Amino acid sequence: MKKTFPWSRRQALTVAAALAACTLGSSGALAQGAWPGTQPIKLVVPFTAGSGTDIVARLVAEKLGPALGTSVIVDNKPGAGGTLGAAITAKSPADGYTLLVHSAGHLVNPWIYKGLSYDTIKDFTGVTPMASLPNVLVTAPAHFTNVQDLVAKVKAKPGSFNYGSAGNGSATHMNAEVFRLAAGLDAQHVPFRGTPEAMTEVMSGRVDWFFAPMVSALPLIKSGKLQALAVGTAQRSPALPDAPTTVEAGVPGSAYLFWVGLFAPAKTPQPVVERLQAEVAKIMVSPELKERLEKLGAEPFTMPSAQFNKFIVDETAKAQQVVKAASIKVD
Repeated sequence: MKKTFPWSRRQALTVAAALAACTLGSSGALAQGAWPGTQPIKLVVPFTAGSGTDIVARLVAEKLGPALGTSVIVDNKPGAGGTLGAAITAKSPADGYTLLVHSAGHLVNPWIYKGLSYDTIKDFTGVTPMASLPNVLVTAPAHFTNVQDLVAKVKAKPGSFNYGSAGNGSATHMNAEVFRLAAGLDAQHVPFRGTPEAMTEVMSGRVDWFFAPMVSALPLIKSGKLQALAVGTAQRSPALPDAPTTVEAGVPGSAYLFWVGLFAPAKTPQPVVERLQAEVAKIMVSPELKERLEKLGAEPFTMPSAQFNKFIVDETAKAQQVVKAASIKVD
C-alpha cells in the first residue's frame, strides 16, 4: 500500500492561499491591496460628449485618477436613451474597472423601453450621486409674465399651448410632465432630438415653454434670448437666485430632481464601492469643483452607497408613476 505523508504547515498555508485567491477573484485581490493598481478605470457615459452627464463625468475623472493612483477614462457610448451604455456596463466584470455614469433617466428607462437586457436595480450597485443639475422653465422673452400667468393662460385655452422636451422620457420631459400634472394643464408635448433644437423653437415662440438643463440655458438667459420663469427643483438655484421654484410660484408637487450618479455592476466588491464613494464625495465638495459646478448651474450631491441604493428604489417607483400618468412612450 502506498504511504501518505502529512503536509507541512508551510505547504498547507500555500495551498489554502491559492484556493482563496481562486475563490475570491477580484475580492481577494482587493484584500491584498491590488485594486486599483495601475490598471485604468473606465467611466462609461451613455450620452454624447458635451452633455450634462458627460461634463460631470469628465470633471470627476480628472480628479479621481490622481486620487486612486491610476488613470480614469471617459468612454462615451450614446444610444437608445442611455440604455446602450448601461447594457455594456451591466455585462462587464464586477471588478471596479468598468463603471457607469448615468442620470435620473436611468430610472425612467425600464418603464419606457421594452425588453431591456438588464435590470436597473438588480444588475447595478449605486456608488453615489455626484451632482444635481436643475432644469429651468424657460420661455421666449415676454411670452408669459410668470408661472401664474402661464398656468392661467393655458387653463383658459386647453389644448392650445405646447411644451418642448429633449426627447420622450428625457429629464426635460419628465420635469415638464411633473409640472403639467401638478398644475393640471392640458397642453401638447413636442419632443425634439435634443436640448439645442428645443431651445431654438422656444426662442422663436413656436414652442411655448421648455424645462431646459441649467447648464445649457444659462448663457441664453443671461443674454436675454430666453426668459427664466422658475427652476424645477425643490430649492432655488445659486445660479439663478432670483428665479423662484415652481412650488414657490404656486404649483405644489411640481419639484423634480435631475441628478448624475456613479454606478457599478452588481456584485462589485463592497470595499471597492466604499473607496469609490469616499473619493468621489471628497472630490465633489472640494472648493475647486464646487466652483466649476456652480458656473454650470450644477451643485454637488452625494450620499453613502446604501442610502443611494434606497434612493434609487424610491425614485424608480416615482418615475413609474409619472410615466404611467403622462402615458410616456418611446416612438
